[in-house]
Amino acid sequence: MKKSGILESKVFNDEPKEYCGLFGIYGHRQASWLTYLGLYALQHRGQEACGIVSNNKGILTLHKEMGLVSDVFNEAILNKLKGNAAVGHVRYSTTGSSVLKNAQPLLIDYAKGTICIAHNGNLINSLSLRQFLEKNGSIFQTTTDSELIVHLMAKEKSRGLEESLLYALKRIKGAYSLVIMDNDNLIGVRDPSGFRPLSLARLGNSWCLASESCAFDLVGAKFIRDLEPGEIIFINNKGIRSVKQKGTASKTRHSFCTFEHVYFARPDSVIFGETVHSVRRRLGEQLAKEHPVRADFVVPVPDSGFSAALGYSDESGIPLEMGIIRNHYVGRTFIQPAQDSRDLGVKVKFNLLRDVLKGKSIVVVDDSIVRGTTSKIRVRNLRQAGVKEVHLRISCPPHRFPCFYGIDFHRSNELIANKYGSLDKIRQYLEVDSLGYLSLDGMLNCLKYPKESYCAACWSGEYPILAEKKHGKFSLEMRCCGQGEIEL
Repeated sequence: MKKSGILESKVFNDEPKEYCGLFGIYGHRQASWLTYLGLYALQHRGQEACGIVSNNKGILTLHKEMGLVSDVFNEAILNKLKGNAAVGHVRYSTTGSSVLKNAQPLLIDYAKGTICIAHNGNLINSLSLRQFLEKNGSIFQTTTDSELIVHLMAKEKSRGLEESLLYALKRIKGAYSLVIMDNDNLIGVRDPSGFRPLSLARLGNSWCLASESCAFDLVGAKFIRDLEPGEIIFINNKGIRSVKQKGTASKTRHSFCTFEHVYFARPDSVIFGETVHSVRRRLGEQLAKEHPVRADFVVPVPDSGFSAALGYSDESGIPLEMGIIRNHYVGRTFIQPAQDSRDLGVKVKFNLLRDVLKGKSIVVVDDSIVRGTTSKIRVRNLRQAGVKEVHLRISCPPHRFPCFYGIDFHRSNELIANKYGSLDKIRQYLEVDSLGYLSLDGMLNCLKYPKESYCAACWSGEYPILAEKKHGKFSLEMRCCGQGEIEL
């Protein structure tokens, strides 16, 4: 007899995960409560851990735990986080293990005072920096790359916050959006390439920063604009001030993460100047043009596949039908009767409308296939429900290359398109009647800015910031400043 067990969602869930979500507010007497709401809206960006740091007349107080926002915070905890400024973070680990000490925001006492930092992205020269700093006496409290920034700030000789921050930013490479708070200031930072989003909003006399504009909607703030790539915003009792990172030229290539539009961001958010739902709808329309098929229904994979499926339906003339229903109350773990029952992991998350699907030919529209395990099980369940034909359409190109900028697929051999190579072999593995991915040009043509403004490295293999190669394989390490030694 097989024992019951608790199955982590990572075991069966091969959907891609992103680093985290950020929220910050300055100048509001209910700062921690509004940060809590902001994190609620950003929960989709990270479900492993969350935290809030409040600022009460220069005294910073932290509460963070593993788990969802609704589990970690309650009224009593929020009432203890007093003050008119706060920073919040939801996390999914891509650098550093999934333990409480790595949860953010990081709150650190150092030579220049007390500071907290929340980070979205991934530094690609973190290994070189960490090794150098440790050799020169730095003692790290976590295994995250985010802590490097504070150690670099401490190395700068002056006591000025702005000078210390600029010093650190000059020496880090990769993808980073940051929300930082010290005793007096709330600071927003976006890397010169603009990989990850970060936006500014106004709430009465208060200012807000967030990874996505949907967080502003929930707290009632008015979206102002995205931070520009390479921009630093300082907010304090004197108002708001914007500066550019030193050495950031206007000709620096922007590298907006296209996968934010395809998958990560909520459809009601404005990302990189466009409403995500509208972009995904255009992706679906283009997908229908590139891969038409005769079928009875277009069936979206909820939730992120819905907008693209709507576009596919409009362009193709095939009616949209809700054949797959998602259970939104699945936590990170659940108890199952048999540990080797992989199908149960998908079934607990998705259920099928058998009366609708039986005997039909359907077009299943999904946003992406990364590893392929979940898609294969889903197709098998559709066959068991009596579906006659399954035509799978994906609203982005095949993922063939690892991401070094904050998404959790670092190895090519994890990716189904890299593993199986040809479209027909992928189709055979997934056991679908036909398979169509959106072309790279087709995807980029659906976006607002010129093609060269976007990072599409996970599809094309063309990395906007190159990682160092070791033994013929990419490493997350890159030599700082392009030199063999770290310049401190």
